[in-house]
Amino acid sequence: MKFERFIASRYLISKHKLNYITVISIISIFGITVGVAALIVVLSIFNGFGSIVTQILINFDPHIKIESLLPEGVSNYSEIQNELEKNPLIESYSPFVSGKVVIFSSRIIRVVTLNGISSNVSKEFNGLRKNIVLGRYNLQKVGDLPSIMIGLGLASRMQTIIGDTVAIVSPVGFENVITSYAPPKTERFIIAGIFDSHNKDVDAFNVYTSLTVAQNLLGYVNRINGFEMRLKNISNADKLKIYLQGKVNPNQFEVKTWYDLHKQLYNVMLIERWTAYIILSLIIAVATFSIFGSLTMSVIEKKRDIGVLKSMGASDKSILKIFLFEGILVGIVGTILGTILGLFICYLQITYKIYPLDSTVYIIDALPVEIRLADILAIGFAAMLLSTIAGLYPARKAASTLPLEAIKWE
Repeated sequence: MKFERFIASRYLISKHKLNYITVISIISIFGITVGVAALIVVLSIFNGFGSIVTQILINFDPHIKIESLLPEGVSNYSEIQNELEKNPLIESYSPFVSGKVVIFSSRIIRVVTLNGISSNVSKEFNGLRKNIVLGRYNLQKVGDLPSIMIGLGLASRMQTIIGDTVAIVSPVGFENVITSYAPPKTERFIIAGIFDSHNKDVDAFNVYTSLTVAQNLLGYVNRINGFEMRLKNISNADKLKIYLQGKVNPNQFEVKTWYDLHKQLYNVMLIERWTAYIILSLIIAVATFSIFGSLTMSVIEKKRDIGVLKSMGASDKSILKIFLFEGILVGIVGTILGTILGLFICYLQITYKIYPLDSTVYIIDALPVEIRLADILAIGFAAMLLSTIAGLYPARKAASTLPLEAIKWE
């Protein structure tokens, strides 16, 4: 094995001259280096954006949501509540109701989703409390009016601030309104808090109030749409989901984790990630064509050497290993240099923020980067696999050379 490696390294880089084949090998190394570095940097950026998106979502959304499949909600939920109460994985939970309503203030009208949650101030059911940027977290009545919390985007559109009152009109009973000319179900609220979830859709189209007020306004009375819960450890979400699916009626309830609530978004991100991986792998694939060309020419140039080695007793297997190791050596050098270069670029971005972002537009001040060992291993494996495949045909060609044909004119 040492013999084959020694010959392969000498063929790759000559100490006495820089020939054409060596130049092509250096170009191949450079191509693999650039491809590996680009893959590491791009995938690390994807990881950074993915982590930020996940952090934003799990900081505001419930970790697990049990949602009723019945449009009218459910009234018999004591068994589920008992299960949630005694489960050690759950930190807190709350029944909830939600529905579309019309909110208006100063002649500005918006259609939003009204969410009713428990008014227990000692427990956190979602990330609403810690995302309050103006006012305070309060679901209790303020004077004679129930309080409400709205998103920063909606507050800007409605031109409202803390202490302003808004009116909400519920679509419940619209048929009665038309037939009997009765006024629609309306409730006035006082804005107690404004939240910023860093999600424009949530901030612009969601408002929160106490469960009992929302039940009355949406016509649920003593019924609910389901339960929201926060876990002590979010990594137990899938485990708890499977457990709860066995405890609830699948015809009445659906159990979703924080990932399930945004599955489409994560699927798009995954497709983008794999697309980038495949496209940038083409850089490495192009470099491996150079390996194929340089090894093929090397076999032709070293035909006499192959004949001499075979006449001295070298086997076909040894000749194959010599030229295969030459291709693998190019892949190893290129992969190592590319990994070092890619990690160095990521280090510069993490430390010095060489590619900044406008913090007034984005929620981050620089391009996010997160290095993962699994990505580096996958990239290295792809580079080595392509290099090995590129060197396989020339190596087999060299092994099949007949010694008599190779040296008969020498």
